[in-house]
Amino acid sequence: MAKKLVNGDIFILKLDLWQFPGTRLRLASASERRLTLLRQIGLDPEVWPPHVDESVRAGEDPAAYVARMALTKARAALESGVDLVVGADTAVVCDLEILGKPSGPEEAARMLARLGGRDHCVMTGVAVCSPAEPAGRVRVVETMVRFKSLTPEEIHAYVATGEPLDKAGAYGIQGVGAFLVARVEGSYSGVVGLPIFETLELLRNFGLTFSGPE
Repeated sequence: MAKKLVNGDIFILKLDLWQFPGTRLRLASASERRLTLLRQIGLDPEVWPPHVDESVRAGEDPAAYVARMALTKARAALESGVDLVVGADTAVVCDLEILGKPSGPEEAARMLARLGGRDHCVMTGVAVCSPAEPAGRVRVVETMVRFKSLTPEEIHAYVATGEPLDKAGAYGIQGVGAFLVARVEGSYSGVVGLPIFETLELLRNFGLTFSGPE
């Protein structure tokens, strides 16, 4: 259940649209975007951001990296009393190179100039584990994103909003950065940070079923 205040009255929002063995679902992420996506479909997990080493290993390709990180985060958040854990990791990939969060405005501008007018790939790994299956299961979702051609003035103005500074690849498709995107081929929610279809497919393997409102 969740409470919402509207015009001074408290309304109860039913979030228990799903049934699964156990009652405790955990999201191994501090991302508000991932939490919002899960709440959008009626799941309301507790949030437990794990502290893990997110370094890329030598020779590790981007798909293997996001898969490993998603599993590492999910496993780190699994403990006694928790029934299911969802972990995820997202990477913006251009020319086979992972573009992380920019170190500052200048690097953000360089990243955006590099992405402007061309395609890049957003890879998101999502993993689910449980006490019965602590090794977990993982899926990697790849989405192609094309940016419109960007002028130096547009890049400067977007960087000035501050939004690119804490985003992988220096943009957020769910925010002001939507104006950069000409086309998306694949999972939009995967670009935001959590591919909903694949996440639910994994959770169904652990017994999650949609029951609807009572």
